[in-house]
Amino acid sequence: MRLTVDLNSDLGEAFGAYTIGRDSEIIPLVSSVNIATGFHAGDPNVMEKTVELAVKSKVAIGAHPGFPDLQGFGRRSMELQPGEIRTLILYQIGALDAFCRTAGSKVSYVKPHGALYNQAEKDLGVALEIVKAIFDYDPQMYILSAYGSQMSVAAKQIGLQTANEFFADRGYEPDGSLVERSKPNAIIHDSKIALKRVIRALNEGVVEAVNGQDIPMQVDSICVHGDSESALNFVREIRQGLSENDFTIKSFSTIK
Repeated sequence: MRLTVDLNSDLGEAFGAYTIGRDSEIIPLVSSVNIATGFHAGDPNVMEKTVELAVKSKVAIGAHPGFPDLQGFGRRSMELQPGEIRTLILYQIGALDAFCRTAGSKVSYVKPHGALYNQAEKDLGVALEIVKAIFDYDPQMYILSAYGSQMSVAAKQIGLQTANEFFADRGYEPDGSLVERSKPNAIIHDSKIALKRVIRALNEGVVEAVNGQDIPMQVDSICVHGDSESALNFVREIRQGLSENDFTIKSFSTIK
């Protein structure tokens, strides 16, 4: 019996004349694409082009909103006033959804980016603002978040659908959070090691943290970041490895 899992990537991160990632090659290989919404990366032209590529490949589209931080690529924390995160998220979902609607598609889920994702993992107040924004826009959407995070707690409180994300190319702390990019073992560069971790997380429900401890992990979706030079090779190898281990790749947002 073949099991089903989603494969996603963060894309649409080019800006103006600057190209980041190999979106046109990666999109046909994944089942869900997280499209930057202009605040940490991307711009209107890039957003529309990425949506068109996703629609052509018949993959699910998710909004990938972040803090307004183009210089820092959305990886720097910001302290905002109550309510500001909710409007920040609403604005970015709506912008991407406009391009989706004109292309005959829709935004199916939301995955926060960078520092916003990291804050919402541990801060229930931030997580609730994000989840409220998504639910107010469309209560049928999903939030894509880390297993056991405060985003999952917030979604359960409000009644929003959730999907658990596992990062194929990132190291994990013992508490289940991602290792900060500035620390050793934050990034996994070997696709074969990454694949072994993915398969173990799927089959055994655990992943080895940086201290050698096995921690619990539930996986609905596997992420490979699209902004690294090795992203295309990672996606290809993980896709092939999943197939060889009897997994069918399909977006969580289409599984009922």
